Amino acid sequence: MADERRGSGRGQRDLKVRVKSARGRRISSVRWLERQLNDPYVQRAKREGFRGRAAYKIQEIDDKARFLVPGARVVDLGAAPGGWAQVAVKRVNALGEKKGKAVGRVLGIDLQEIEALAGAEFHVLDFLDEGAEARIKDWLDGPADVVMSDMAAASSGHKRTDHLRIIALCEAAAALARDILVPGGTFVAKVLAGGAEGELLQQLKRDYASVKHVKPPASRSDSSEKFVLATGFRGRKDAAEDIQEDAPGRTSAP
Repeated sequence: MADERRGSGRGQRDLKVRVKSARGRRISSVRWLERQLNDPYVQRAKREGFRGRAAYKIQEIDDKARFLVPGARVVDLGAAPGGWAQVAVKRVNALGEKKGKAVGRVLGIDLQEIEALAGAEFHVLDFLDEGAEARIKDWLDGPADVVMSDMAAASSGHKRTDHLRIIALCEAAAALARDILVPGGTFVAKVLAGGAEGELLQQLKRDYASVKHVKPPASRSDSSEKFVLATGFRGRKDAAEDIQEDAPGRTSAP
Protein backbone atom coordinates (compact mmCIF):
# COMPACT_ATOMS: atom_id res chain seq x y z
CA MET A 1 0.00 0.00 0.00
CA ALA A 2 2.87 2.35 0.83
CA ASP A 3 4.30 1.86 -2.63
CA GLU A 4 0.89 2.48 -4.24
CA ARG A 5 0.42 5.71 -2.28
CA ARG A 6 3.86 6.90 -3.21
CA GLY A 7 3.22 6.10 -6.88
CA SER A 8 -0.24 7.66 -7.06
CA GLY A 9 0.92 10.72 -5.18
CA ARG A 10 3.38 11.79 -7.86
CA GLY A 11 2.08 14.85 -9.67
CA GLN A 12 1.85 15.09 -13.45
CA ARG A 13 4.58 17.72 -13.39
CA ASP A 14 6.98 15.21 -11.86
CA LEU A 15 6.34 12.79 -14.71
CA LYS A 16 7.18 15.32 -17.41
CA VAL A 17 10.04 14.32 -19.66
CA ARG A 18 12.87 16.81 -19.56
CA VAL A 19 15.68 17.16 -22.06
CA LYS A 20 19.13 18.11 -20.86
CA SER A 21 20.92 20.86 -22.74
CA ALA A 22 23.84 19.67 -24.81
CA ARG A 23 26.70 21.50 -26.40
CA GLY A 24 25.62 22.78 -29.78
CA ARG A 25 21.90 22.49 -28.97
CA ARG A 26 20.07 25.78 -28.63
CA ILE A 27 17.65 26.42 -25.79
CA SER A 28 14.83 26.82 -28.32
CA SER A 29 15.62 23.36 -29.71
CA VAL A 30 15.57 21.87 -26.22
CA ARG A 31 12.18 23.45 -25.52
CA TRP A 32 10.77 22.19 -28.82
CA LEU A 33 12.00 18.66 -28.11
CA GLU A 34 10.55 18.73 -24.59
CA ARG A 35 7.23 19.91 -25.97
CA GLN A 36 7.21 17.10 -28.54
CA LEU A 37 8.07 14.44 -25.97
CA ASN A 38 5.32 15.62 -23.63
CA ASP A 39 2.65 16.40 -26.23
CA PRO A 40 -0.32 14.01 -25.82
CA TYR A 41 -1.16 14.33 -29.52
CA VAL A 42 2.36 13.26 -30.49
CA GLN A 43 2.07 10.24 -28.21
CA ARG A 44 -1.42 9.45 -29.50
CA ALA A 45 -0.26 9.69 -33.13
CA LYS A 46 2.42 7.09 -32.43
CA ARG A 47 -0.10 4.75 -30.81
CA GLU A 48 -2.66 5.11 -33.59
CA GLY A 49 -0.20 4.94 -36.47
CA PHE A 50 -0.55 8.47 -37.82
CA ARG A 51 2.43 10.13 -39.48
CA GLY A 52 2.22 13.17 -37.25
CA ARG A 53 0.10 15.07 -34.75
CA ALA A 54 -1.21 17.29 -37.57
CA ALA A 55 -3.55 14.46 -38.56
CA TYR A 56 -5.76 15.35 -35.61
CA LYS A 57 -6.14 18.94 -36.81
CA ILE A 58 -7.91 17.99 -40.03
CA GLN A 59 -9.76 15.24 -38.18
CA GLU A 60 -11.18 17.70 -35.66
CA ILE A 61 -12.01 20.29 -38.32
CA ASP A 62 -13.87 17.68 -40.34
CA ASP A 63 -15.67 16.31 -37.29
CA LYS A 64 -17.62 19.59 -37.28
CA ALA A 65 -17.70 20.59 -40.95
CA ARG A 66 -18.14 17.11 -42.50
CA PHE A 67 -16.59 17.67 -45.91
CA LEU A 68 -14.49 14.49 -46.05
CA VAL A 69 -17.39 12.26 -47.02
CA PRO A 70 -17.41 8.91 -48.87
CA GLY A 71 -16.85 9.50 -52.57
CA ALA A 72 -15.17 12.89 -52.21
CA ARG A 73 -12.15 13.69 -54.36
CA VAL A 74 -9.51 15.39 -52.26
CA VAL A 75 -6.37 17.34 -53.14
CA ASP A 76 -3.89 17.71 -50.28
CA LEU A 77 -1.36 20.48 -50.95
CA GLY A 78 1.98 20.26 -49.17
CA ALA A 79 0.96 16.76 -48.18
CA ALA A 80 4.23 15.55 -46.59
CA PRO A 81 4.55 13.55 -44.42
CA GLY A 82 1.02 12.36 -45.19
CA GLY A 83 -0.94 12.67 -41.94
CA TRP A 84 -3.81 14.64 -43.47
CA ALA A 85 -3.98 12.18 -46.35
CA GLN A 86 -4.24 9.30 -43.86
CA VAL A 87 -7.36 10.86 -42.36
CA ALA A 88 -8.82 11.64 -45.77
CA VAL A 89 -8.27 8.11 -47.12
CA LYS A 90 -10.37 6.62 -44.35
CA ARG A 91 -13.13 9.21 -44.40
CA VAL A 92 -13.69 9.41 -48.15
CA ASN A 93 -13.56 5.61 -48.38
CA ALA A 94 -10.62 5.64 -50.80
CA LEU A 95 -9.91 1.97 -50.09
CA GLY A 96 -13.54 0.94 -50.57
CA GLU A 97 -13.70 -0.56 -47.08
CA LYS A 98 -17.17 0.87 -46.39
CA LYS A 99 -19.37 -1.43 -48.43
CA GLY A 100 -22.25 0.28 -50.16
CA LYS A 101 -20.55 3.69 -49.89
CA ALA A 102 -19.05 5.71 -52.73
CA VAL A 103 -15.29 5.36 -53.16
CA GLY A 104 -13.31 8.60 -52.99
CA ARG A 105 -9.89 9.70 -54.20
CA VAL A 106 -6.99 11.31 -52.32
CA LEU A 107 -4.27 13.10 -54.25
CA GLY A 108 -1.27 14.49 -52.37
CA ILE A 109 1.04 17.15 -53.82
CA ASP A 110 4.41 18.18 -52.40
CA LEU A 111 7.85 19.42 -53.39
CA GLN A 112 9.38 16.28 -51.91
CA GLU A 113 8.63 12.60 -52.29
CA ILE A 114 6.25 11.10 -49.74
CA GLU A 115 6.28 7.56 -48.45
CA ALA A 116 3.59 5.52 -50.19
CA LEU A 117 0.19 5.29 -48.50
CA ALA A 118 -2.53 2.81 -49.43
CA GLY A 119 -5.51 4.66 -50.84
CA ALA A 120 -3.60 7.85 -51.65
CA GLU A 121 -1.72 8.95 -54.75
CA PHE A 122 1.28 11.21 -54.20
CA HIS A 123 3.04 13.37 -56.79
CA VAL A 124 6.09 15.62 -56.63
CA LEU A 125 4.94 18.96 -58.02
CA ASP A 126 5.22 22.68 -57.33
CA PHE A 127 1.57 23.70 -57.46
CA LEU A 128 2.70 27.23 -58.32
CA ASP A 129 4.07 26.03 -61.69
CA GLU A 130 2.20 27.02 -64.81
CA GLY A 131 -0.25 24.32 -65.82
CA ALA A 132 -0.24 22.66 -62.38
CA GLU A 133 -4.03 22.82 -62.13
CA ALA A 134 -4.42 20.92 -65.42
CA ARG A 135 -2.00 18.21 -64.28
CA ILE A 136 -3.82 17.84 -60.97
CA LYS A 137 -7.22 17.47 -62.65
CA ASP A 138 -5.69 14.97 -65.06
CA TRP A 139 -4.31 12.88 -62.19
CA LEU A 140 -7.64 13.15 -60.39
CA ASP A 141 -9.66 12.40 -63.53
CA GLY A 142 -11.67 15.56 -63.04
CA PRO A 143 -12.25 18.37 -60.57
CA ALA A 144 -11.90 18.11 -56.79
CA ASP A 145 -14.49 18.26 -54.05
CA VAL A 146 -11.98 19.35 -51.41
CA VAL A 147 -8.70 21.26 -51.52
CA MET A 148 -6.85 21.29 -48.21
CA SER A 149 -3.50 22.69 -47.17
CA ASP A 150 -1.42 22.52 -44.02
CA MET A 151 1.48 24.30 -45.72
CA ALA A 152 3.65 26.80 -43.88
CA ALA A 153 6.63 28.74 -45.15
CA ALA A 154 9.94 28.27 -43.35
CA SER A 155 9.99 30.42 -40.23
CA SER A 156 12.12 33.54 -40.32
CA GLY A 157 11.64 34.28 -36.64
CA HIS A 158 9.91 37.55 -37.52
CA LYS A 159 6.16 37.29 -36.90
CA ARG A 160 5.07 39.85 -39.48
CA THR A 161 7.24 38.34 -42.20
CA ASP A 162 6.08 34.82 -41.38
CA HIS A 163 2.46 35.97 -41.43
CA LEU A 164 2.86 37.55 -44.87
CA ARG A 165 4.57 34.44 -46.23
CA ILE A 166 1.88 32.06 -45.08
CA ILE A 167 -0.87 34.36 -46.31
CA ALA A 168 0.84 34.37 -49.73
CA LEU A 169 0.85 30.56 -49.69
CA CYS A 170 -2.81 30.53 -48.69
CA GLU A 171 -3.67 32.96 -51.49
CA ALA A 172 -1.89 30.73 -54.01
CA ALA A 173 -3.68 27.65 -52.68
CA ALA A 174 -7.01 29.47 -52.87
CA ALA A 175 -6.32 30.45 -56.48
CA LEU A 176 -5.63 26.81 -57.34
CA ALA A 177 -8.78 25.70 -55.53
CA ARG A 178 -10.76 28.18 -57.59
CA ASP A 179 -9.50 26.45 -60.73
CA ILE A 180 -10.08 22.84 -59.71
CA LEU A 181 -13.04 22.73 -57.29
CA VAL A 182 -16.55 21.66 -58.21
CA PRO A 183 -19.44 23.94 -57.22
CA GLY A 184 -20.24 23.25 -53.58
CA GLY A 185 -16.62 22.31 -52.85
CA THR A 186 -14.55 23.03 -49.75
CA PHE A 187 -11.25 24.82 -49.20
CA VAL A 188 -9.35 24.62 -45.89
CA ALA A 189 -5.88 26.04 -45.29
CA LYS A 190 -3.54 27.10 -42.52
CA VAL A 191 -3.03 30.76 -41.68
CA LEU A 192 -1.37 32.53 -38.75
CA ALA A 193 -2.65 34.86 -36.05
CA GLY A 194 -4.76 37.56 -37.63
CA GLY A 195 -6.37 35.04 -39.95
CA ALA A 196 -6.92 35.43 -43.67
CA GLU A 197 -6.70 39.09 -44.50
CA GLY A 198 -7.48 41.71 -47.11
CA GLU A 199 -7.92 40.55 -50.67
CA LEU A 200 -7.78 36.88 -49.72
CA LEU A 201 -10.70 37.12 -47.34
CA GLN A 202 -12.71 39.23 -49.77
CA GLN A 203 -12.11 36.78 -52.59
CA LEU A 204 -13.06 33.80 -50.43
CA LYS A 205 -16.30 35.50 -49.41
CA ARG A 206 -17.11 36.08 -53.07
CA ASP A 207 -16.30 32.52 -54.02
CA TYR A 208 -17.82 30.58 -51.08
CA ALA A 209 -21.14 30.56 -49.27
CA SER A 210 -19.44 30.38 -45.85
CA VAL A 211 -15.98 31.51 -44.72
CA LYS A 212 -14.72 31.28 -41.14
CA HIS A 213 -11.61 30.75 -39.05
CA VAL A 214 -11.24 27.67 -36.86
CA LYS A 215 -8.66 26.55 -34.33
CA PRO A 216 -9.00 22.82 -33.62
CA PRO A 217 -8.01 21.51 -30.17
CA ALA A 218 -5.01 19.72 -31.71
CA SER A 219 -3.56 23.10 -32.65
CA ARG A 220 -1.36 24.06 -29.71
CA SER A 221 -2.84 26.81 -27.56
CA ASP A 222 0.43 28.75 -27.66
CA SER A 223 0.63 28.52 -31.45
CA SER A 224 -0.47 31.40 -33.65
CA GLU A 225 -1.84 29.06 -36.32
CA LYS A 226 -5.47 28.98 -37.31
CA PHE A 227 -7.28 27.57 -40.32
CA VAL A 228 -9.54 29.27 -42.79
CA LEU A 229 -12.50 27.06 -43.73
CA ALA A 230 -14.45 28.01 -46.84
CA THR A 231 -17.43 25.87 -47.82
CA GLY A 232 -20.02 25.98 -50.58
CA PHE A 233 -17.85 27.00 -53.54
CA ARG A 234 -20.03 29.04 -55.90
CA GLY A 235 -18.10 28.16 -59.05
CA ARG A 236 -16.08 30.39 -61.31
CA LYS A 237 -18.31 33.20 -62.52
CA ASP A 238 -15.59 34.52 -64.78
CA ALA A 239 -15.48 31.13 -66.52
CA ALA A 240 -19.19 31.47 -67.37
CA GLU A 241 -18.55 35.01 -68.61
CA ASP A 242 -15.73 33.73 -70.83
CA ILE A 243 -18.09 31.20 -72.38
CA GLN A 244 -20.68 33.90 -73.06
CA GLU A 245 -18.10 36.20 -74.62
CA ASP A 246 -16.87 33.46 -76.94
CA ALA A 247 -20.37 32.33 -77.94
CA PRO A 248 -21.47 32.67 -81.62
CA GLY A 249 -22.36 36.23 -82.51
CA ARG A 250 -20.02 37.64 -79.83
CA THR A 251 -16.45 38.77 -80.05
CA SER A 252 -13.91 38.45 -77.27
CA ALA A 253 -11.93 41.42 -78.48
CA PRO A 254 -13.03 44.93 -79.51
